[in-house]
Amino acid sequence: MDRFGIEDDIDEELADAYRDNFQEMGGQARRQRGAHKRQFEPQIISAAALAMMEFPAIKYVVPGYIAEGLTILAGKPKIGKSWLVLETAIAVAESGTCLGGIECEQGDVLYLVLEDNRRRLLSRLRKLGPTPERLHLATEWARANEGGVDALRTWIEEHPNARYVVIDVLAMFRAAKGRDQSLYDADYAAVKELQSLAMETGVAIVVVTHTRKSAAENDPFEKVSGTLGISGGADAVLILDRDQNGVTLYGRGRDIEEIETAVTFDRETCRWVALGDPGEVRMGLLRSEIIRLLQKSAEPMGPTELAKALDYSAENVRQTLPRMVKAGEIEKSGRGKYLHPDNPLSQQSQCHKENME
Repeated sequence: MDRFGIEDDIDEELADAYRDNFQEMGGQARRQRGAHKRQFEPQIISAAALAMMEFPAIKYVVPGYIAEGLTILAGKPKIGKSWLVLETAIAVAESGTCLGGIECEQGDVLYLVLEDNRRRLLSRLRKLGPTPERLHLATEWARANEGGVDALRTWIEEHPNARYVVIDVLAMFRAAKGRDQSLYDADYAAVKELQSLAMETGVAIVVVTHTRKSAAENDPFEKVSGTLGISGGADAVLILDRDQNGVTLYGRGRDIEEIETAVTFDRETCRWVALGDPGEVRMGLLRSEIIRLLQKSAEPMGPTELAKALDYSAENVRQTLPRMVKAGEIEKSGRGKYLHPDNPLSQQSQCHKENME
């Protein structure tokens, strides 16, 4: 038997035909493998050449917070995520402001409200004021693997000035987990196709999702519901997180500056307002509330009493009180007690009374 597997006693002419056929088949296979290899041609660039290139600046839809690409917005249920994205959507569609005065460049906006009906959506829109013409809405949409991503691409192509797409929420849009997929792979695939679409079209896409109910991590970005595949597949992640000191909007991404901003929800206007650095804001709010409470109190109060009454940590209150005394905002009265300067027991009040007499 030769190397082609042909028996030695077979007719020589027939054997030659077999050999020719095997050789031709082998040549075809090699040519096909070569064609597949040639289909992928890596684009390699030197570091020196890259250093000479210039790229346009990152385009922000909401300056400082939401840039082109895919952003995940996560937060606990009912914290106000939908109000936040609706406010930003209106601001972009009408060239208005959001978060208390951040100006947005105008463009067409598509907002997929997949957990609400039109009645509830209309109620929210009316609370936020006039509805801009360039804000487009849908309460139903195909899932990603059922034509949902293609439908988004079509809408973007049909609107040359498209700037912003919001998907609220991820669970209503993503494809179901495949039988052979790991949880990480399923989460990554759920956002990666949207990320590719955003980069391809230059549009900002925000996908709303939840944080884990039982999350107790110190790092707020570890709280995103699901595996790290969701945040790993996105360009940026925003976290709306509430603790005993208030609500903070955190942000981290490949192209944006790190964000940590104290925010508050105005229930009268139904809009979020960015307040500034959380440490400074919380300190200012705490000092104001201590002054207000001491003004009402007839007796001096200690740190523990104040902390319990104001729902702040005792340590924060304990650190703040001496600074307030030094600034003349309050007075110390005996051991570990504090009062407002207008309190009749205050030294300032007594001096003022004596001077008046």
